[in-house]
Amino acid sequence: MAEEQDKVRLGGMALQNGVLVHGPTSWAVAVRTDQGELRVASGKKSVRGAGVTSPLLRGPVRLLDAFALLPRIRRSCPEARLPFERPAVLGSMLASALVAHRLRKSTRLGPALRELLGGTLSLLPAMLALRGSDLAAYHGAEHISIGTYEHGEPRGKEHERCGSHLIGPLLLTSAAGAALAAQAPGRARGPARLVAAVGGVAAATEIFSWMVRNADHPVARTLAWPGHQLQHRVATAEPDAEQLEVAEAALGACLSLESPVADHDGPQHPAAG
Repeated sequence: MAEEQDKVRLGGMALQNGVLVHGPTSWAVAVRTDQGELRVASGKKSVRGAGVTSPLLRGPVRLLDAFALLPRIRRSCPEARLPFERPAVLGSMLASALVAHRLRKSTRLGPALRELLGGTLSLLPAMLALRGSDLAAYHGAEHISIGTYEHGEPRGKEHERCGSHLIGPLLLTSAAGAALAAQAPGRARGPARLVAAVGGVAAATEIFSWMVRNADHPVARTLAWPGHQLQHRVATAEPDAEQLEVAEAALGACLSLESPVADHDGPQHPAAG
């Protein structure tokens, strides 16, 4: 147990041809090029969400922490193909965003139901990105490498801190925030929606942290069910040996840059995006 507590807390993201692993202060990406070569790049973070302790800010900042790395990945490793770079996926993102916008403008549905439907619709591009690509296998490789490191024993392709488990809490908090913002006076409704959106992410992250600490609680299991089903059925696949090698390379490069003592304060960081 003491050994597990000394582990560096890690997050990750699957790419179409590789894996990103990031810790409190550092990041590393490893990819398999079209020629079959293994390429690795790494560096120190400029945005560090691990140091933010405010419950209102730490959830949004920790998500920004991961996504702020994407431009650096492209500069440091041009061979990396990000999850949503396929034309079909970009088209589906635009289409789902337009439909979700129309849904949220509808007066026939209540604000909470509009937000729930819009949030569910926004999952379609991610499901399309996983379909017919190596992304799901690299997602599984990411989970295996990080989970095996954290637990000190071989782990499977699914991870208890996968970012997919945020889906349930985020749909719930977004719907509640939209319902509250709809009660604001006309002129204040726009700012209220913005506050509700940020507050929804913050609340969802805190709920997710509680779910990780209380995984056997009936409420935690219920909230985790949508994300678990997505992770189990669509978002992960069994990787091959070469894909596992890529994930291990990213893990090793990230750990080599991390300080010996990891940050253990605040909520658990999702293992995957």
